[in-house]
Amino acid sequence: MKLKSLLLACAAITMLAFSSCKKESTAEPVTDTTALQATFALSANLGITDNLTQDVNEVLNEAAIDKNFMGSGITAQTSQTSGILSCATVTVNPTSGFPKNILIDFGTGCTSPGGVTRSGRILVHLTDSLRNPGSVATMTFQNYFVNNFKKEGNLTWTNTSTPGVKSWRRVMQNGKITAPNGNFWTHFGTQDIVQTAGVTTPLHLMDDEFSITGGHTVNNPAGITRTRTILTALQKKTNCQYIDKGSYRVQGPGHFAIIDFGNGQCDNTATISIDGNPPQTFTLN
Repeated sequence: MKLKSLLLACAAITMLAFSSCKKESTAEPVTDTTALQATFALSANLGITDNLTQDVNEVLNEAAIDKNFMGSGITAQTSQTSGILSCATVTVNPTSGFPKNILIDFGTGCTSPGGVTRSGRILVHLTDSLRNPGSVATMTFQNYFVNNFKKEGNLTWTNTSTPGVKSWRRVMQNGKITAPNGNFWTHFGTQDIVQTAGVTTPLHLMDDEFSITGGHTVNNPAGITRTRTILTALQKKTNCQYIDKGSYRVQGPGHFAIIDFGNGQCDNTATISIDGNPPQTFTLN
């Protein structure tokens, strides 16, 4: 899901939340209204968090292709990427053998062909080739921004692949996102990622598709917490800027939201259901 789209979706979700409040036959207490608004605001924050994490995945995979640490036996295949690293510097030490320390540096800011502006640095410690079972990539961030959103924390990818299945477990610890207006939220969680398409063409990233399950927790500075549970696996295609399939539930103390991204068509719409009420459609850009 595109960052610009998610910000606009946040506004749409907030409007829907107020609409839902007005439909109630009796006025909610102020504390209940505040809880409802927090549920939807933090739902949007979770969406932005997902997008930033997926962006890091795409950066790392392009670096693996560019510097040949994707895995053995696949270097002769034709590569196709989105050009994320066209304005970045990637340094790998040592050049042969593992573990490796990888520095991906976007400098003071540069814009990729896809229109995403990144600045700062990603540091990666990699124990083995990225696609080898058991390899672990640990990522940290130094003054790292994506479209003016600052990303912090420790992100660990563990390759959990088995014969015939490419998969990873993604663990986020001490996560923090700061929006361009200075607002921020913290987050943590564990997700399981299964590659569902493009497995046999690892250097051709544009045909990749991934299925995402798991949970995540987000907190705002006021100490309000919401937990997201994926109900039906989210689908993310590298060649689509949106999550185009799947649903998740964001649970608050008195309210919950169900967000559904559709049936696999790459479009800019999703639906939101408030406390089990009929879903309403909103656009993502």
